[in-house]
Amino acid sequence: MVSDRTKHFRGTRTHGRGKKAGRGAGLRGGRGNAGMHKHKWIYTVKYEPDHFGRYGFKRPQGMVKEVKTINVCDLATQFAGQKEVNLTEAGYGKLLGSGSISVAMTVTVAEASEKAKEKLEAAGGKLVVSE
Repeated sequence: MVSDRTKHFRGTRTHGRGKKAGRGAGLRGGRGNAGMHKHKWIYTVKYEPDHFGRYGFKRPQGMVKEVKTINVCDLATQFAGQKEVNLTEAGYGKLLGSGSISVAMTVTVAEASEKAKEKLEAAGGKLVVSE
């Protein structure tokens, strides 16, 4: 069934919508950021001046090193029964102080936090920081 509005506009080219309004994103200048370099240039300059171009700094990937860490609470589970643990040989770079430990161990590692050192020594263990 044809609506009254459609009947009313029979014979007209645009059905009262103007020249481009009935198509896609017409009358709005396109969708999203379309036209930022063209017909929306004043908006770009006024409200989004940093839209084009690069800014900031990205470190070269050769300089970025990811240090593998382990917590004090994981020592007893991963190295159960061992009195001396070399974390550097196991692939760890830093010992962190999360959790608790009740087993006395001698741990060798490249870096360690102050909390990790305190907890190891409180449990009767020893921390050796190697380079």
